[in-house]
Amino acid sequence: MNQIQEISWQGLWKNNPALVQMLGLCPLLAVTNTFINGLGLGIATLLVLIGSNISVSVVRNWIPNEIRIPVFVMIIASLVTIVQLLMNAYTYELYQTLGIFIPLIVTNCAIIGRAEAFASKNSVPLAAWDGFMMGSGFLVVLLVLGGIRELLGNGTLFSGADLLLGDFASNWTVHLFDFEQHFLVSILPPGAFIIMGLLIALKNRYEKRIEALVVGESKKSEKIERARVTTES
Repeated sequence: MNQIQEISWQGLWKNNPALVQMLGLCPLLAVTNTFINGLGLGIATLLVLIGSNISVSVVRNWIPNEIRIPVFVMIIASLVTIVQLLMNAYTYELYQTLGIFIPLIVTNCAIIGRAEAFASKNSVPLAAWDGFMMGSGFLVVLLVLGGIRELLGNGTLFSGADLLLGDFASNWTVHLFDFEQHFLVSILPPGAFIIMGLLIALKNRYEKRIEALVVGESKKSEKIERARVTTES
């Protein structure tokens, strides 16, 4: 259970692919101008991460070290092709919106990095869980970034939900406020860089606060233990 918790903590917070490792930033910044675009790319990346981790873990004992990276890339490329074809078939308009950034999942260093650093050294269940948590961490950042940019730029949330979920979600758009002039910088690449930087700064600030609390509790426990030992002696 401790190992599962550690993998979850690493993927969602401590070693988040987007906020800490700074991997996959090109598609992350390019397509997250709406919440739904971020959700679509995040789900695609999550599925590829889980599939690649499982596949690499299954074949890890039969791959020579000299060719492991090309094999990993081939596995990832095959999974990305499957996801791309499925999106082309069932979410064609979203597929057109995301464009080249779906095939570029192959070059996402977060995916091949997890295949090399974790999946190739661990069992299938642990590799699958690692892929799920790393993908979830990346997905959360995509959703937060996409939601903030859509809210600041258009005053809406869930715009274009029907592109991913079908016609029944066509009226899901939430209009929170209207602009006389839209805040365009938030839905352009410069706004993505600014908001992403603020998210990283916020994460670092809270992480330092958490570390300070942990250190404080540790020192408090040490003092109590020393007092107990002194009393007993």
